[in-house]
Amino acid sequence: MPRRRDVLALVLIVLPWTLLITVWHQSPVTPQPVTRKDNRRVVSKTHSNGLQPKESCVLYNSVSPGVVRTEYAYGRPQPWSDLLPIIHIITPTYTRPVQKAELTRLANTLLHVPNLHWIVVEDAPRRTALVSRLLRSTGLNHTHLNVETPRAYRLHREPRAARVPRGTTQRNLGLRWLREALGHGADHRGVVYFADDDNTYSLELFEEMRSTQKVSVWPVAFVGGLRYESPKINTMGKVYGWRTVFDPHRPFAIDMAGFAINLQLILSKPQAYFKLKGVKGGYQESSLLRELVTLGDLEPKADNCTKVLVWHTRTERPVLVNEGKRGFTDFSVEI
Repeated sequence: MPRRRDVLALVLIVLPWTLLITVWHQSPVTPQPVTRKDNRRVVSKTHSNGLQPKESCVLYNSVSPGVVRTEYAYGRPQPWSDLLPIIHIITPTYTRPVQKAELTRLANTLLHVPNLHWIVVEDAPRRTALVSRLLRSTGLNHTHLNVETPRAYRLHREPRAARVPRGTTQRNLGLRWLREALGHGADHRGVVYFADDDNTYSLELFEEMRSTQKVSVWPVAFVGGLRYESPKINTMGKVYGWRTVFDPHRPFAIDMAGFAINLQLILSKPQAYFKLKGVKGGYQESSLLRELVTLGDLEPKADNCTKVLVWHTRTERPVLVNEGKRGFTDFSVEI
């Protein structure tokens, strides 16, 4: 029989390690190292929202056989709940030096949002390896799409007012995917939000939008040459106008980051898209929203539009003049 003193000593040794391991496993965004020696590994992934079937993807090792390479993947997004509506985030993106940095920052925010489906649409003729790897590493429920903006809509010779704003074609593809994947008559509870990759988002914003019945609205900071733009709210808590300097008489004088739409409204109005032709600059939001609601249908969020929960921060364009035409640094290093 072990002595009581020996048992007590064993408990005091084991207990701290047990608590440490338990806390580590409960961390939602702990990076998990994956070490491999062969030239590929097979990963099976099931999307818990049921939007995509179980799939297997083969990840190839770009280094020589026998070389140990460690990859870090953000694991354990927020637990899925059948009681919460799904937030479908549509993010248009395009290749540029800061693309990975922008998407990484946004992914780090979305990892804290439960019941989230991220639809990333590249402005490119094909999906890029950079974005594919980043999306897999996050562990988020995601759909990766691509469509290239037609050349006719991005000619620099056209006057600024006649150009289609970047991301319009990509947002429309995200809407089309939702309608085709979920069906027009299906009973899906959710919200659709257009989250550009160059903005900063408060976690509170996503919980505010989750209860959207038709279209919810809120202020957006650092747009239109102002500290923030916002809907005007009357004493009855209804939207009656817009606090903006640029063309305040637009039907919906609101920024793309300033509204969310109930998923059922999107599914029930298949004709509602962002218009590509005959729409002046600043009217893209109105071209979609006027197909869905009237001004009186809008639902003010963020304490009756008195709080700012999203900011147009925009990453500064990096100065790369020392790279030269051939490049000074190793272009095989992904930035």
